[in-house]
Amino acid sequence: MPPLKYLAGYPTDVLDQVGRLLDSGRMTAILLQKYPLAHDIKSDKALYAYVMDLKNRFLRQSAPLGKIVYDDKIDIEHQALGLHATVSRVQGGRLKSKTEIRIGSVFKTAPLPVLDTVVVHELAHLREKQHNKAFYQLCEHMQPGHRQMEFDMRLYLTHLDVIGPLYLPECGA
Repeated sequence: MPPLKYLAGYPTDVLDQVGRLLDSGRMTAILLQKYPLAHDIKSDKALYAYVMDLKNRFLRQSAPLGKIVYDDKIDIEHQALGLHATVSRVQGGRLKSKTEIRIGSVFKTAPLPVLDTVVVHELAHLREKQHNKAFYQLCEHMQPGHRQMEFDMRLYLTHLDVIGPLYLPECGA
């Protein structure tokens, strides 16, 4: 069994159970049963609208977002699934800053709850910079069951890494 890099830190019994699912070939069927379809948020414009809807629902008072995009350069092997950043620029005599959210392109073909998990995580950083109790409470408020979805997201990434894509590419796409 290859190393399960997305599940590092989980207890040995969980890793063994995931290993057995991979070895038996049942991982794909289990994920497809739980998440039969990939989302249809493929463009940066659609992602922007989707994230802004979530932000306006849960974090109206937070800083405005200047850019929300899928990013091919995000390296998921170095613990980055999405990024939030503040970009500062000098315009005339003023310093202007914009907050950006970048989501790894690997999530373009994920189930919607998996995309939600990454988006909620990055939105929560608008209010809570550190991964502390308040941060995870905010994530849970925006996405009930966030802890389970984070695990499912890691299973999805493990599937991509070990087996390959969960969904077949669309014909003609």
